[in-house]
Amino acid sequence: MFNLVSQSLGKLYGIGVGPGDPELITLKGYHLLQQVPIVAFPAGMGGKPGIAEQIISSWLKSDQVKLPLTFPYIQDDSLLQQAWQQAAETLWPYLEQGQDVGFVSEGDVSFYSTFTYLAQTLQKFRPEVVVQAIPGICSPLAAVASLGIPLTIRDQTLAILPAIYAIAELETTLHRADVVVLMKVSSVYQQVWDVLKRFNLLEQAYIVERATLPNQVIYTGLSDRPHLCLSYFSILIVKTKPDQTGEPMWNRHLAC
Repeated sequence: MFNLVSQSLGKLYGIGVGPGDPELITLKGYHLLQQVPIVAFPAGMGGKPGIAEQIISSWLKSDQVKLPLTFPYIQDDSLLQQAWQQAAETLWPYLEQGQDVGFVSEGDVSFYSTFTYLAQTLQKFRPEVVVQAIPGICSPLAAVASLGIPLTIRDQTLAILPAIYAIAELETTLHRADVVVLMKVSSVYQQVWDVLKRFNLLEQAYIVERATLPNQVIYTGLSDRPHLCLSYFSILIVKTKPDQTGEPMWNRHLAC
């Protein structure tokens, strides 16, 4: 998808800027972010800056063009495609003039990221555009670092599910995987809690809200929390088997 070359057009960079803490951007992402003349990012809600924009705000230069792009938080494919098309058409004039554009995304640009759809849409009508992805730290890795536990060890198997799309698959996944990560679990939390209760896994489940941000919240053990009101950026991690391998806990004082 990202292998076409042109000498006259600007290049579109997808820059993963990490889960929230501005210092968790990679050096490559940081240097590239300061070099591109155009910096695009998902627009925030209600006139407030979005997460990606907040992450990079202290790293930008005054002469860079800041370009917020609107992407609705919905599941309507037709409306989403319209938004991706509009965003691609917004970027095209800059690229056509030979200006490089850096699109920043929280986490990693290949991990459930809007950047994937933006790049695909752009290359559908402008296949000559070169796209390059710069990886970033994704939120499950940030979440377990905040918890003070490893994500996986030895022969453990890992499953990562987009919670809102995969609630029907959760029971099957809990049977098969040693570690299960549910992304953006807030809207289906009650359903997930009920499943974990049936599987007797509530005490082996963790939630991290807004990982690495100053207002991060951690929940360890969910037995007495059937009705949590969680933010959109919440991750649930389940260890489906008891710890029989001496699994380390680096920051036990973080549990709450």
